Formats: sequence, structure tokens, C-alpha cells
Amino acid sequence: MITLNNATGKSNSKHYCSFHILLNMKTIKKACALLLIILSINGFSQSKKGYSLVWEDKFIDAGLDTTNWSHETAQPGWVNNELQHYTNDNVELSDGKLLIIAKKENNEYTSARLITKGKRTFTYGLVEIKAKIPQGTGTWPALWMLGQNIDEVGWPACGELDIMEHVGKHPHFIHSTVHNPSGYGATPYTGILEIKNPFDKFHIYGMEWTKEFVAFYIDGKLVYRYKPDVKNANTWPFDKPCFLIFNVAIGGDWGGPDVDANLFPAIMTVDWVKVYQKK
Repeated sequence: MITLNNATGKSNSKHYCSFHILLNMKTIKKACALLLIILSINGFSQSKKGYSLVWEDKFIDAGLDTTNWSHETAQPGWVNNELQHYTNDNVELSDGKLLIIAKKENNEYTSARLITKGKRTFTYGLVEIKAKIPQGTGTWPALWMLGQNIDEVGWPACGELDIMEHVGKHPHFIHSTVHNPSGYGATPYTGILEIKNPFDKFHIYGMEWTKEFVAFYIDGKLVYRYKPDVKNANTWPFDKPCFLIFNVAIGGDWGGPDVDANLFPAIMTVDWVKVYQKK
């Protein structure tokens, strides 16, 4: 449509076209902004597209399923100068949930460390764990994986994938980390997500592990992505089977020397664990 200027009788088509172009530019800008938001969401959220469930444990049986899990027992100081004694007795199943319970008894700290070594091992895939972590200075809960070949090659050559680590002295920060010969201990390969009071409710801790990269997520949000330019034994030992580890440590090199005496029992509750792999 072309309008006429009432005063001159001349066509206002030039002004109309400019106005029309301006409207189109605004529409294009809005569309671009929306596209960027969509791309951002896709780039920073976890997707199960192309994956199918291959294993899960919902912890619904009367006792721990020993076809999946073993207790790893150890004395205090076994690793990282931690204070706890890992026992067979600090695990309970209640209302379809796994409880890993750290206690202080007879002036001794006890806890549990469960592993799937030799029972449930995986090479690549998507791991999700719904868990609620304990609160208190001195706690060090972790959900992680080690290479099945650790007895042959040792650590860090076997590789370590820390899906979730939390230390009570830094209550609002969750860590996701990669350890390998090119970076271990105080590794540079780590991501941190700040969550206010992460111990107040369950969160889903996830990891996508492919031939190209490892990415860690919390509630679907990307925390850290590891993708080395050069893959060799030092940077990428992650082409072999790994097993799961769930544990609650007390104190230690990272947990710190101070332990809140009022935090016990300190309980990490796991609702379920699921592993997906490419179809």
C-alpha cells in the first residue's frame, strides 16, 4: 500500500519503505537474539539425544546389590591423609535410597567407599547421579570414576574423572575435575559451579564422556569441558573402561584439618545412578 501526503498529494512510498525495512530489521534482530539463546541453551545443557539406558541402580532392594557394588575398606590416612576408617558398616538402604554415612564413634571417624570395580565398568557414555550431599566443615563427598587398569598402571596413569566433589569448608562450590599424567593433584583441568546451599536438596550430577571430550554437568548445566588438542597417554587415558566410586571422606589434604564435631552423622544420599551409551 502507498499513501499520499495530504498537504502535497505526493506519494510517501519512500518513507513507507524505510519504515518497513526498519520493522524487518527489528524482526531480524529479535530472531537472531532468540537463535543465540537457543544455541546457548543447547551448548550449555546436557542432552540424551542418541543415547539409550544401559544400566541403572535405583537402590530399591532390601540390601546393597553386590552384583554392582563392593565395599572398599581402608585405615585412616590411606589416601590424601584423610581421617576416616572405611568400613563395611556405614551404608544403609532406606526408602529406595542409598545412604553413605560418616560417623564419629569412640573418638574415631568412620565412613564408606563403594566401588563398581570388576562389576560395572564403562567406556564412554553419559552418567547421571541424583544425590544430596552432606553439610559441614570437614566433609569431602565425591561421585567419581577411576580407570579399571589402576592396579596395572597406577594413578594418575589410569585416569580419574571426578563428576562431583565438595568440601564442607567451601560450602557453596561444587567441583568437577579431570586427573591424568599431564595434570593431577592440583590439576588445571577443573570447573567450579557456585550453588547456594547445595546440600539443601537433591541435584543431578552428570558427565558425558566421548572419544573426543569429557563434559560435566549439574542439573543439566555445563560446569566444565575437557578436550585436549593432542590425545596421548598423558592427556587422554580415557579410552579404557572406568568404574564408579561413591564415598564420603573426612578431613584430609583438601577437606582440611578442621572438622565440625556437630555435623555427625554426615550422610550423602543417592537416589539413583544411570548410565547411557550411544545406540
